[in-house]
Amino acid sequence: MTDEAAAPGAEAPAEPAGPVALGVVRTPTGHAGVDAYLARLADADHLAADGHVEVYEDVHRGLREALTALDAPPVPGPYENRS
Repeated sequence: MTDEAAAPGAEAPAEPAGPVALGVVRTPTGHAGVDAYLARLADADHLAADGHVEVYEDVHRGLREALTALDAPPVPGPYENRS
């Protein structure tokens, strides 16, 4: 006797659910660059879990660059380096 036949009354396995948005509220920061990266997080709402990594890494990279730019010395204006 083989186990190939399903037991009578056994239900077929359910299909996996598709991506569902978490509904996380993203509050604008007032900094256009940062807000653009935070908005990019919404792209993960429509992807399967294995696609989230790419979005999260992109957002992390962009936010890190925005923070690094805050530490950069200001660039002198065209008239600020006169002798």
